[in-house]
Formats: sequence, C-alpha cells, structure tokens
Amino acid sequence: MRVAVVAGPEAGHAVPALALCRKLVAAGDDPVFFSDGRWLDTARRIGIEARKLGGLAPREFDDDADSGSKIHGRAAHVSTALLPDMRAAAPDLVVSDVITVGGAMAAERIGVPWVELSPHPLYLPSAGLPPIGSGLAPGVGVRGRARDVLLRAMTAPAIRKGHRQRREARLSVGLPPIDPGPAARLIATLPALEVPRPDWPSNAHVVGPLVWEPAEDVLVPPPGDGPLIVLAPSTAATGAGGMLDTAIRALDGLGVRLLVTLFETPDLALPDWVRAGYGRQDEMLRDASALVCGAGHGVLAKGLLAGVPLVTVPGGGDQWEVANRVARQGSGVLIRPLTVEALRDAVRRVLDEPSYGDAARRAAAGVADVEDPVAVCRSVLG
Repeated sequence: MRVAVVAGPEAGHAVPALALCRKLVAAGDDPVFFSDGRWLDTARRIGIEARKLGGLAPREFDDDADSGSKIHGRAAHVSTALLPDMRAAAPDLVVSDVITVGGAMAAERIGVPWVELSPHPLYLPSAGLPPIGSGLAPGVGVRGRARDVLLRAMTAPAIRKGHRQRREARLSVGLPPIDPGPAARLIATLPALEVPRPDWPSNAHVVGPLVWEPAEDVLVPPPGDGPLIVLAPSTAATGAGGMLDTAIRALDGLGVRLLVTLFETPDLALPDWVRAGYGRQDEMLRDASALVCGAGHGVLAKGLLAGVPLVTVPGGGDQWEVANRVARQGSGVLIRPLTVEALRDAVRRVLDEPSYGDAARRAAAGVADVEDPVAVCRSVLG
C-alpha cells in the first residue's frame, strides 16, 4: 500500500504523522511524507521518503487572524501546490492531518481516498457536548444541559462561517461545494482523554497516541536521589511562555531534580540540580515522578503512557481542552496563570498524593483497547 501522509511542520502534527509513517513501514507498506522544515531531514534520516509541502507561507491577502480563512482558504492553495508531487507519488491512499486540509483536497482532486489524522482527541462539534475548547465537562441535569445548548448556540455562527469558507475554498479549485469527509478518522489519543458523545462518527477509530522519539541522545539526570521532575515547555506558537525560568524559581529548595526537554539550548544559567537539552523524552520519563508540560497532546500523552502524574500549564489552541480533561480524569493538576507559587503547590500535590499517579497508570492501561491505525488504513482500500 502506497500512502501519502501530509502534515504541517509544527511538532504536534508532524511528529504523529511521522510516527504513523514508521508504523506503515514496519507493516510492509510504503509511505511518502509531505511536510516542511526540520522534519523532512528527520524523515529521510530514518529511511522515510519525504517531499516538501508547498503553499504553506502566507500570501499578501491571507488573513491568518481568521482561523477559518487560514485553514480552508490556505488549504485550497496548498492543494494546488501539492498536486504535481502528489500525482508523481502515485499513492493508493492519502492520510491528511486534521488541520492540513490541503492534503485532503489534493487527494480528492486526483481521485484517491483519504483518511483524516487527528493527533489528539476528536474535536468535531457534538450535539451532546459543550463547545470543544471550552474545557467544560458535559452539563448535568436540566440547568447543565441548558448551559450547553446556550453555548452551542453562541458558537454556531462561527461553525457556519467555517462551513461556508470550506465550500468557497473547494469551489475555487474545482471541487463540489459539499465536503464528503474522510473515509476514516484516526483519533490518535488514549481512551481516557475521550469523552462519550451521542454522535460519535461511525468512521472514527481511537488508535492510541502516535508518539516516537526524533531525538537520539539520552540526557543524564542531575545527580542525587530526589524526585525527578521532567519539564517540557510547549513547542506550539500558542503555548505558555516563561516556563523554564518559573520552574527553576518554583522548585528551588524542594529537594527535587529537574530535567528539561528543549529543541534549543536555554539562554540562562542553570543550577546544579537542573539539566536541559534535546533528548529522548521516553527515557526522561522512565524514572520521572512528575511531568510539567504545556498541555500539548504529544508530550502529555507520553507522560500518561509512562504512568507519570502531570502538572499542565495550558496556553491557547486546544491545550485548555486537553488540560481540563486530564484534570477531570484525575491524573494531573491544571494551573493558569503560571506563577511561581501555583507551580510549586501543584508539583507538591502530585508528588504527595498517590491518586494522581494511580489515575495516570489507569490512563496508560487504556492503550490495550485501541485499534491499529495501519489496519484502519488498509480497511479503507478493502
């Protein structure tokens, strides 16, 4: 099976797409990875064919402040830029990241079935949930359900606008206005982070987090026998800032050791109980007592898979939604805004109260119930 896997260059989307490529290779299939930035060289280094995804740069008239315009209008342009390479790759199937819609449009334009990859829980609007992104649990009782109805009504105009923008984008590249949707949806999360909904799509499959380690180095933790705290500041543009400096001030004097995972070398002096660098996060988490992270789904899922309790510091985007689901599931503490006092208290809580670790291990156990993403892809082709 020849599979084109399309994702933008942000780590939270490119890394799960590459993880899927690795699974396809292991199963004997032939993926080609379309993306940009550092991930092209990373893919080639691990033996995966990679091609540049064009059309991502904003044009003069693009309005990136309008999410619908950015996702849908840009997608039409991306699909046109992608079309020659997509045809040359001759895929049997296209897997397109949920926000890299140009891959889906290109698949339709060459008449190839496509699958949507969501590297996080399912974020489609639901008639049984409050709006995704609110972070709220489903309302209970008459008043709770009425609250959700009101909130859905408040967000309905934005959803209708997005649908209109998608129709206009499709028409601009010669596609029918109504999007038929994917043949299947890969929901790459743990069951513990999903919430029941009355309208779960029949083609949506929870396949577990698609995680892997692009780094090869293993960072040595600071010396000593105090609890090891792993800090993973958000890589997303909407993530909370200032986490490293705040964490050093918050944890100083608690008798802990801090291991920080970063793409770039930090520009501040580190005390002897702190180590920082680019290394394998799975090795960092193996002996960790807690993970402090920005609530991006990728590293958060790694923490849960390792059974490590969490302190989440959500920024924008979907981080608020995921962080609240973690808090409700019981495996972590959410802090916002980020302050020295709040972070110190949160770390103390997850270290001192066993219930957080117990909940994280229950979440990890749920991976036994997920589906195989390669099998789902193959089922689309019969």
